[in-house]
Amino acid sequence: MDHDVDRTPEPAWVEHVMWWHVYPLGFVGAEIRPSSSADSGDDRPVEHRLGHLESWLDHVVDLGLNGLLLGPVFASSTHGYDTVDHFRIDPRLGDDDDFDRLVTAAHDRGIRVLLDGVFNHVGREHPAFRALAEHGPDAETAPLFAVDWSGWQPGQPVPVGSFEGHDILVALDHASPATEDLVVQVMTHWLERGVDGWRLDAAYAVPPAFWATVLPRVRERFPDAWFSGEVIHGDTAQIVRESTMDSTTQYEMWQGIWHGIADRNCYELAHAIERHDELLATFAPSTFVGNHDVTRIASAVGEGFVGHAIAVLFTVAGTPSVYAGDEFAWTGVKEDREGGDDAVRPTFPPGPPEVTGTSAAVLHAHQALVALRRRHPWLHRAHTDVVHLDNTALVLRTATDREAVVTALNLSPDPVVLPAADATRVEAGAGDLRDGTLRLPAAGWAVLTR
Repeated sequence: MDHDVDRTPEPAWVEHVMWWHVYPLGFVGAEIRPSSSADSGDDRPVEHRLGHLESWLDHVVDLGLNGLLLGPVFASSTHGYDTVDHFRIDPRLGDDDDFDRLVTAAHDRGIRVLLDGVFNHVGREHPAFRALAEHGPDAETAPLFAVDWSGWQPGQPVPVGSFEGHDILVALDHASPATEDLVVQVMTHWLERGVDGWRLDAAYAVPPAFWATVLPRVRERFPDAWFSGEVIHGDTAQIVRESTMDSTTQYEMWQGIWHGIADRNCYELAHAIERHDELLATFAPSTFVGNHDVTRIASAVGEGFVGHAIAVLFTVAGTPSVYAGDEFAWTGVKEDREGGDDAVRPTFPPGPPEVTGTSAAVLHAHQALVALRRRHPWLHRAHTDVVHLDNTALVLRTATDREAVVTALNLSPDPVVLPAADATRVEAGAGDLRDGTLRLPAAGWAVLTR
């Protein structure tokens, strides 16, 4: 059955935005796992740390990026995704004035700001949920949660669902008008404060019909806001059509990039790109090679192959983001244990470090590729053809009827000669272009234009 609903076009500014993705609590060195429950409560002292992030905004501009994608900034008990107050900045980060100053500083530099909206669940310490333990079904906030109260007695645990088995995360009831009203209120509150849109955390766990009700209400007041949902599996095009979201996270492309490079299997990467192309008739996906939930790209593929990964990221369609630190080829492995995210969510120094060697090469590659994409905004929705393909070599051509960008990768330890696909100029990377062919060095890459 077709459940498509009317969708508005994405805002015009999105064609030109490229994000720098930050996990704020880690970035500023806040304590993620408090030593006692008292340390995670309402009595936390305000620590004005957001200025640390503000001091990096000129670096964002130096990269050529113009968007700041913030992880959770609202009051929470631990890692930010267990929200206890959607209307208060986490005191480990600062207060309203600190946040307003950060947004103003970003906008003064032409940088858009995206917030992380955790609307699938709240933290168990959220006052709305604590009220259920005290008042049961008579609590004013009871409609926010799907609870079967039959047989419940005061003093017993509230029988509510958790998110993916995480006891500290309590699922909201997305069939409830109360939840719909809360999310609309939160979104509009922060849009009024100047943010430009929302990343919708765990959007895959929320019925698309919920977003299809909420987002039009928000767009009535803020038609220029952008909404990108975290979707890690499923028919993303259909989810976008049913939900009215503008975009979703492109995990299939991320996996194709790092697996294809790490395994020296360009067929997997080419397949992911072909699947990616099929989505463009519906939406422009949110593309990335790193985020706060995955092993850093330099650890996944090796520092010497980060350039290959970002060459693909910045020359295929989508709305790309750089996970802060990846531009320096920082390493970090995500592990499936408590604290297993810490390595990919480190504290940042006071300002950008001086870099040499591989780190400098990766930084310069980011700058060159961002600049290339800035000159060719049509890449946002352009289709990509696979021109050459074998296990360790790939040539892609992303084009309109007038312009073309060619991306060539060599994953082998030997030089290779590849078709140049009518390109006439090397824009980034290293390659020798002559007589319609491109010679790449061992483990080399290049991006060319026609």
